Amino acid sequence: MTASAHTGGQIPAVDLAVHHSASGVADRLALGFTKTLRFCADTFFAKRYGHRAIVLETVAAVPGMVGATLTHLRCLRNMCDDKGWIRTLMEEAENERMHLMTFIEVAKPTLFERFVVLGVQWVFYLAFFALYLVSPRTAHRVVGYFEEEAVISYTHFLAELDEGRTANIPAPAIARHYWKLPDDATLRDVVLVVRADEAHHRDVNHGFANELAGRLVTTAAAPYPEHADELAELRSA
Repeated sequence: MTASAHTGGQIPAVDLAVHHSASGVADRLALGFTKTLRFCADTFFAKRYGHRAIVLETVAAVPGMVGATLTHLRCLRNMCDDKGWIRTLMEEAENERMHLMTFIEVAKPTLFERFVVLGVQWVFYLAFFALYLVSPRTAHRVVGYFEEEAVISYTHFLAELDEGRTANIPAPAIARHYWKLPDDATLRDVVLVVRADEAHHRDVNHGFANELAGRLVTTAAAPYPEHADELAELRSA
């Protein structure tokens, strides 16, 4: 995939072939759970990728916050260093929230979709919180698989744009500010940087799961796109 140029540099190319092979019962359960949710999303949203993104990004922003909170509490109890995990997970949660704020500008959610968001978010928050308490490794593996599916979904979104089935509208102002995109950036540019974000989260969470499993982490995470340093300006963007 060719990277596009923008004011912050190059949009990182994404390796679409990355997949963590399930090893053990926990990994297989994580993968099976992810594939089940993917089937539900495909059935409910079909190819309405903008609306799919709105609902799924509200869910995607949950794990980082849960992981950061429970890691913070664990480090306080054990009086130990977090090795940078808390900041990484908090940034992940914020990044996913910015995906949501962007796609709200692209595809206005219906009242029904807002109710779906409320229900899905609470159920998923409670379930993921419980999973992280029981097995942080499995929780991070679930997120890694979630992000693999997100990369696939945004690749399909790009195909819809490239083949003219979805209008390649101008990028929302909030996206141009957050990803430091040029004034003439389009929705295609936005999908490219969002997909690159998801590829980075994919690799980071699989790496966390491997570390918790006692495996040596040797593969570097996919490059992260450049983001705005100051988000307060987004309120007036």
